[in-house]
Amino acid sequence: AVLGARKMEDYGRFLALLGSALLVGFVSVVFSLVWVFHYREGLSWDGSPREFNWHPVLIITGFVFIQGIAIIVYRLPWTWKCSKLLMKFIHAGLNTIAMILAIVSMVAVFEFHNARNIPNMYSLHSWIGLTAVIFYSLQLVLGFAVFLLPFAPVPLRAALMPIHIYSGLTIFATVIATALMGITEKLIFSLKNPAYSASPPEATFVNCLGLLLVIFGALILWMASRSHWKRPPEENAKVLQPIGGTPEGTEAESTMTDGSNADKADLRINSEAARKQNLKLDEAGQRSTM
Repeated sequence: AVLGARKMEDYGRFLALLGSALLVGFVSVVFSLVWVFHYREGLSWDGSPREFNWHPVLIITGFVFIQGIAIIVYRLPWTWKCSKLLMKFIHAGLNTIAMILAIVSMVAVFEFHNARNIPNMYSLHSWIGLTAVIFYSLQLVLGFAVFLLPFAPVPLRAALMPIHIYSGLTIFATVIATALMGITEKLIFSLKNPAYSASPPEATFVNCLGLLLVIFGALILWMASRSHWKRPPEENAKVLQPIGGTPEGTEAESTMTDGSNADKADLRINSEAARKQNLKLDEAGQRSTM
């Protein structure tokens, strides 16, 4: 009864954090749209400052909000009965969408700079931002090759999984920090009269957007780092067996009633070894966080 109460308590806490993260992330996206439409003349694709405005909107929508959802998608308890392969495709698909939006946002910045003869890649924000996009692309490609396609051996998956998780969380935290640098840089360059230091309404509003990004990032990282909210490997674990075989070698045992006890013991050992091997495969493949 105590264990059940603890599980319900943890489940309720997870739902509260999940709901808070989704709400904060969604409000962040809305804030980015209000910023560019109310304070920055809206959106277009014509080399004007309105084209640059795609950059913060797409970064916050894709590289922050959607990437955050992709990180915790394996933690959703109601998906634990779903196929592991299905969850891999959802995880990879969300990260792919985030990657596409990030690339489009980078194109918007370069086209705007080139149209206005503004130098590219001179600020720390641009250095770290481009580095994050490059490493995110590598993370996505390696994630597809190692964890989604069925070619990588189990030992390789098991060895790369901790690196995959750590690099995914590091990239996400780096994106949050880079976004904060970018919106601050934009305010300093854009606000002249009154200046950013005078705290005009736009500055206050965008500072609140930055706080929302920090809160969203903290919630996602907290949920992703709690080991008791990981997808249980036992849920979808199945014994490696020939096509048409039965779990745990029961059919084989039923046809060996005349065999010795030693033969039956060997069969059980082999079945247990197969089960452990598949559990390793399950753990190495199902909790990736690109």
